[in-house]
Amino acid sequence: MVYQKPLKVDDLNPDTVKIIVQWDDMVVGASVFIPCIDTEKAKQQVEKVVTAKSWQVETRVRIEDKMFGLRIWRIV
Repeated sequence: MVYQKPLKVDDLNPDTVKIIVQWDDMVVGASVFIPCIDTEKAKQQVEKVVTAKSWQVETRVRIEDKMFGLRIWRIV
């Protein structure tokens, strides 16, 4: 049995694997790549987090280093 700590409010888990984003380090212009298959679910989870922070972001589905996922840029 694998034990996984509960998700925090701003953790992501689009493919049921916990992804921790260092949101406090995301200044305007910064970006982060979220490797995942379910990019739509990832977008929904990101929108919840950034809405709570009153941020605006741009998202794009991409392949980076042979990994499929979602890149997020903080624009405001």
